[in-house]
Amino acid sequence: MGQERVDLETWARADQFRFFRGYEKPHYAVTSRVDVTDLLARRAEAGISPYRACLYGIGAGIHAVPELCMRFRGDEVTRYDRIELSMTVPLADGNFRYAYVPFDPDFATFDGRAAAIIAEVAAGGTLNANTGQRDDLAYLSCLPWLDFTSINNALPHADDCIPRVSWGKFVEVGGRSTMAMTIEVHHALVDGRQVGDYFAAVQAAVDRV
Repeated sequence: MGQERVDLETWARADQFRFFRGYEKPHYAVTSRVDVTDLLARRAEAGISPYRACLYGIGAGIHAVPELCMRFRGDEVTRYDRIELSMTVPLADGNFRYAYVPFDPDFATFDGRAAAIIAEVAAGGTLNANTGQRDDLAYLSCLPWLDFTSINNALPHADDCIPRVSWGKFVEVGGRSTMAMTIEVHHALVDGRQVGDYFAAVQAAVDRV
């Protein structure tokens, strides 16, 4: 997994980075709807898991936006070329554990690896939570019981800059199936334009699965 240091002297967002770093509450969340009509139509004929297809779409969206692959520690900003997806895996007793799946732009490769890792985590083990030892991650959580309109997350401190993505129940309105999706980001790294680019890339990836 490669990484490079971002030069604050030449980075176009350096002023915004320094400005929002000083906020007590620098995170914000945006919820939008993703159309899954075509994905659900292909599910039966191709045997596609809608859940893993959503994981793939989120991973593609994150990797399409350089700022979503940036992290900072102190005043040093790093951009990773590959982010792992950390998602909650539900257990039979109602609890959950965390899985870590490397993203691959090839859906078949990603899908097979994700299925194996999720099955292994569901079979048992510890919570496997990241306690700050790494930041080359995005945190993902599915809420299939709810068609929510907004959501935010528990955050350990103001400098936590790992994006959080949540998505909800598939619902049909006017002959189209959609789901709510929220991404929560740190404003020192990500502006509204990048969030818009993220949702566009997610939709494109879900459409091509």
